[in-house]
Amino acid sequence: MAIMNSYTRNYADNSTEAGFQFTFYCDNCNDGFKSSFVESSTYQKSQGILGLARGAGVLGSFLGGRAHSAGWAVERGANMIADRFDGRSPEWQREHEAAFVRAQEEAVRHFHRCHACHEYVCDSCFNENEGMCVDCAPRQEIYVARARADAMRRNIDEAAATATVWQGAIESKTTVCPQCGKPAGNGKFCNNCGASMALKECPRCGEKNAQGVRFCNNCGENLAASASTGLCPACGMQSPPGTKFCGGCGSKL
Repeated sequence: MAIMNSYTRNYADNSTEAGFQFTFYCDNCNDGFKSSFVESSTYQKSQGILGLARGAGVLGSFLGGRAHSAGWAVERGANMIADRFDGRSPEWQREHEAAFVRAQEEAVRHFHRCHACHEYVCDSCFNENEGMCVDCAPRQEIYVARARADAMRRNIDEAAATATVWQGAIESKTTVCPQCGKPAGNGKFCNNCGASMALKECPRCGEKNAQGVRFCNNCGENLAASASTGLCPACGMQSPPGTKFCGGCGSKL
């Protein structure tokens, strides 16, 4: 089989025994153009029928969206093609070569050769003003838009790194209500039962302790005993004996 020289090496040979078809790919984005299907006259004679092979496209078409990912394997070089079609009849081989030439003539209208890197690219990847691909000579408006977008992302990241996103006081808070056992929320009273969420103040050392704690975590004072004397463990207000709730903050005594 004679070596076939494509105007671009980035192509796939989709030919079968029934006919010939080729897909040529953009060297930049890999979008592909599939040539028109040409039925093999050798195959027609051997089958005694006329018609197109099943699954083949009759007319050439451009395949967008990185066509190589749709299942076409890109073949580079004539040796791979020769191995694939080894054993075909001489008549079929000649038809194959002629069909390849026609496919190139059909596809070349959809590609441009970059004068800098010499790759073949589709219309979308060619800067017609400079005569080069967009990798070698990016379109000015696109490059400017991309640079602005990159700068915007950098500015946002830098501003976010130095931004103060929380200004609350760093302090301990009771998170679970000692009365109902449910999450208490951020307020001074439980969202569910209304019990005070204020921290108990130790009557001896003044250290603040979580609700439900029986002994001060700083000096060991018995907070339960302090509560029995009428001294509110939450706000420290003295209440009359027998009082069930503090008159200052409403905490249960």
